Amino acid sequence: MRDLVGVRVEVDGRATTVERLHAVAVGGYGHFTAMQVRGGRVRGLADHLRRLDAANRELFGSALDGELVRRHIRHALADDVLDASVRVHVFAADEGGAFTVLVSVRPPGDMSGAPQALRSVPYLRTAPHIKRVGDFGQAHHRRLVAGEGFDEALLTGPDGVVAEGAITNIVFHDGTSLIWPDAPVLEGITMQLLERALSAGPLPSRRGPIRLSEVGSFRAAFVTNSRGIAPVRLIDDVSIPVDTALAATLGELYASVAWDRI
Repeated sequence: MRDLVGVRVEVDGRATTVERLHAVAVGGYGHFTAMQVRGGRVRGLADHLRRLDAANRELFGSALDGELVRRHIRHALADDVLDASVRVHVFAADEGGAFTVLVSVRPPGDMSGAPQALRSVPYLRTAPHIKRVGDFGQAHHRRLVAGEGFDEALLTGPDGVVAEGAITNIVFHDGTSLIWPDAPVLEGITMQLLERALSAGPLPSRRGPIRLSEVGSFRAAFVTNSRGIAPVRLIDDVSIPVDTALAATLGELYASVAWDRI
C-alpha cells in the first residue's frame, strides 16, 4: 500500500479525461456523499448507500444500485490505497434523467477536535435533506465567515432558528440531554450514527427547536461531519463551555461504531 498523493477521479468506474469530467460536472445538478475510508472500510456504509439511492430517486426518478457504487469505490481505491477521503458524486448526464457516477479519492482527513468558533448567517439550503452539489450560498457564507476568523458558518432561519453548519450538523447539551435542532437540515451520517449509539446508552438524545437567543444557556455544543466531532467554543460573541468529558464520551461512542468493508 502507498500513501495517496493528490486526487484520483473516475467516472462510471473508469479513469477520466478532462473533457469527460467537464461534460458530467459542469452542469452542477446532482448529489453526493462523503466518507472517510480506513483499511478499506467505512462507518455507516449502508447509510451512505441509502442516502445516495433516496436522492437519486428524487432527483433522477430511478434507483442507484448500492453494489454498483461499492464496485466503483473499490475500483477507484484500487489495491494500493486503503485510507482515503472518498466522495461519490452523481450528476445528470442528459435532460432525460440519465445520470453518471463520479468517485473522487483524496488523502484521508480527520477533524482536529480543537474547539470551534461559529458565525451565524441567515441562510437555509434549498432541499436541505439532499446532500447536493453546487450550493453557492452555503460555500459563500462559509468563505465569508472564515475571512472573519471563524471555523464554520451556522445556518439559521426565520426568528433565529438554528438549523445546521455549512458542512456540519450541530448538537447542544442542556445538562441533561443532547438536543439536535428540529429544523430543515441534512441528517449527516455521523449524526445518524451518533443518534443510534446514544439511543442505546445513558445519555438522552432528542430533537428540539433552538434559537440563537438561547445558545448561551447550553452547557456544551458539538459539530459533526464525516471527519469526526469537535466541540464548539463560540457562537457569534457568545462563549460556549467546552465540556472535555462529554467530548471524550461522544468520541468513544463514535469510535465504537463498526467499520463496514466496501
